[in-house]
Amino acid sequence: MHNEKFDLNLLAVFDSLLRERSVTRAGEQLGLSQSAMSHAVNRLRSFFDDPLFVKTGQGMLPTPKSESLAPAILDLMATIRAQVLSQAQFDPAVARRAFTLCMTDMGELVFLPPLIKRLRKLAPHCTLRSRQVPVPQIEPLLASGEVDLVLGSLRAAPSGLFQQQLFMHKFVTLVSVKNAEVGDALTLDQFQRMPQIVVTLAGRSSEAYDSAIEEQGIKRNIYLSTPHFLVVPLLIDQHPDLIATVPQELGNVFAGYGSVRVLEPPMPLPSFALRQHWHPRFHQDPAIVWLRELVKETFDAYPVIPD
Repeated sequence: MHNEKFDLNLLAVFDSLLRERSVTRAGEQLGLSQSAMSHAVNRLRSFFDDPLFVKTGQGMLPTPKSESLAPAILDLMATIRAQVLSQAQFDPAVARRAFTLCMTDMGELVFLPPLIKRLRKLAPHCTLRSRQVPVPQIEPLLASGEVDLVLGSLRAAPSGLFQQQLFMHKFVTLVSVKNAEVGDALTLDQFQRMPQIVVTLAGRSSEAYDSAIEEQGIKRNIYLSTPHFLVVPLLIDQHPDLIATVPQELGNVFAGYGSVRVLEPPMPLPSFALRQHWHPRFHQDPAIVWLRELVKETFDAYPVIPD
């Protein structure tokens, strides 16, 4: 694809650089060698008379000129993928594609291990990329094709997105194995009195969990609020008087480390659905259809994971 002044294949190079922020990763995604990518980048810079991407400690960052071009190029490439390339069949055994999933650090612990196992077996040349973004950014990232699927528990998913339930999860309370005060069951008095770690994720089911606690008139002794799940078992191990209430799937992972015990909360709490979300523009994209089916099949009977 080209005209007298501009080779339209360079748009794919520009698009990949916008996504990957790395010449090496962009080349791998496009199946181009390092020298071919460098040649393509130089041609882009020459045509637009601008560096376009500048090497920094955070990767190849776009210049103001590049940022002004980005919306049109991302939209054009998304249209090509959705309306042209989507007509082709997707063969996972030979496909070379980087799938991008949006999830929290909790989602990475729950979703990634079984997905990586099955993806390596069924699509050995495809790779995964995980991103964590604020809820307001989800819809535009899905619409542009920068993110393929969103996995997790969203209280108010952006309007217009398709969604599919994967499984239900409930909450459990984590207690240090060093904590001698708590026996086989956690009392309501202990729950209200002991200092707690609370994970706060805007727009996610953790907010609904907080509301369910407050609606029952239960007062918590909140010592630390954090947006990160991964620090919870480390802090509880170092400070055995702390407790935390987290989704059961995550609690089971943490209990496997041997530093915490999983107990039922001393009050009834609702269960929440974990779903996958995608944009209507890519509803018929064979690659995304295949990925959605893989995710659904993997987690349909969670925690039983098919081989």
